[in-house]
Amino acid sequence: MYRFLLTPRWWGINVFMLLAIPFCVFMGSWQLGRFEDRVQTSRDADKQVEAARTEAARPLTELLPVDKSTSGNQAIATGRYADQLLVPDRDLDDRQGFYVLTMLKTADGRALPVVRGWLPGEADPAKAPAPPTGEVTVTGALQASESPGSNGVSAVGGLPRGQTGAISAASLVNLVPYKLYDAWITLARADSGMTAVPATAPSDTGLDLKAFQNLGYTGEWFVFAGFVLFMWFRLLRREVEFARDTELGLVPDAEPNAEPNAEPGEEPSARPDAEPAQVPDPADGRTPVS
Repeated sequence: MYRFLLTPRWWGINVFMLLAIPFCVFMGSWQLGRFEDRVQTSRDADKQVEAARTEAARPLTELLPVDKSTSGNQAIATGRYADQLLVPDRDLDDRQGFYVLTMLKTADGRALPVVRGWLPGEADPAKAPAPPTGEVTVTGALQASESPGSNGVSAVGGLPRGQTGAISAASLVNLVPYKLYDAWITLARADSGMTAVPATAPSDTGLDLKAFQNLGYTGEWFVFAGFVLFMWFRLLRREVEFARDTELGLVPDAEPNAEPNAEPGEEPSARPDAEPAQVPDPADGRTPVS
């Protein structure tokens, strides 16, 4: 009954199944590993930010350029405050507000963007306190430059004068007349009654959409493996039932009433056991009905 498994057709089906199922399991396991790596990276980044808050501050120049290992570390810089900008549409503790961003000009002529604090409500220059005068030394968490539009707001276009949508040298180059560090810090203690902005984990280290896409792909690959196995059993069952019916003579003919040797368009001959047509006899006086 199972001799059909040795036919070329079933050899191809079996080889496909034996290759497809391990491939689907491998791809599902790989996607699951990618998701677990992203989860672990997110945990490590959070731990790094927490540990950086308790570490001693280091000079800014020792921490540049900013990468995943230095992001969130406490940096110290000395200079004089200059231009001040507002960064609208920034949430803190589920409340909408804005950052007060002030440029700190250092001795080498470059300026460091410093987030001095957060205020609730719409961005309004009248609400932002003026920066301290004279030479100051600031300490805060070092952050990498943001990508323009990362907060859903254009870096410059569409914003009033004195506002920016992203904190980066590329976004601020047309707003201030001097060179900038490709980094910024947020003060551990905010100035003048503002709320301090906590440091955030480096980009590409959190559970973003890509992480959950990996998890979704994991489920899809395992579903594919189950589907291949299901279809193989279904084809096998149908083949076994067909072979059993053939052995028992239960497989019906394709066209039971058709003559096997009849040509196309030819009328089939009368059946041997059919009665001949009755022809009326004129002698009996009856008129045949047409």
